[in-house]
Amino acid sequence: MVNLTKIYTRTGDGGETGLVDGSRIPKSDARLEAMGDVDEANSAIGVALSHDMPEAARAMLGRIQNELFDLGADLATPGQDFAPSDMALRIIPDQVARLEHEIDAMNEALAPLRSFILPGGTPAAAAIHLARAIARRAERACVVADGTVGLNPVALAYVNRLSDHLFVLARHVQSAAGDILWQPGATR
Repeated sequence: MVNLTKIYTRTGDGGETGLVDGSRIPKSDARLEAMGDVDEANSAIGVALSHDMPEAARAMLGRIQNELFDLGADLATPGQDFAPSDMALRIIPDQVARLEHEIDAMNEALAPLRSFILPGGTPAAAAIHLARAIARRAERACVVADGTVGLNPVALAYVNRLSDHLFVLARHVQSAAGDILWQPGATR
């Protein structure tokens, strides 16, 4: 477990931050950008959880929040050995598979899409849509970082699947009130 007794260390005052292995990178590094976007997605999920929603949705988001900390640790661990170990917390295929299973289960109960969904609806659905958009930005940042330092391919799959999961979850949470559909050219 992590034991934080001091919040500020002053070690980042020069514009660098530490990675899991003790190495230091500039705060402008693509890896750190990806980590920050993952953290922002996690925070947006926290906002979504402040709204009323079904308990099953709340449980899924709680698992995802914890896994986003795992993802942050994975991104903060340099190297090309992506096997999990006592010293390296890595996203694993079972975590991606669980997201896929939950997507499929939620999607079975939803009506087929007839148009694109406008992000909104109930406060919970709107907040989940915002988290989805931030998760997509995190994925783009992870792809950039992967191009420069090489990231765990399973972590990339996880963050890709995450935005899909949040999209379907927002529809699921909104399902009683119905989808808000885009009407192409409706205001011309």
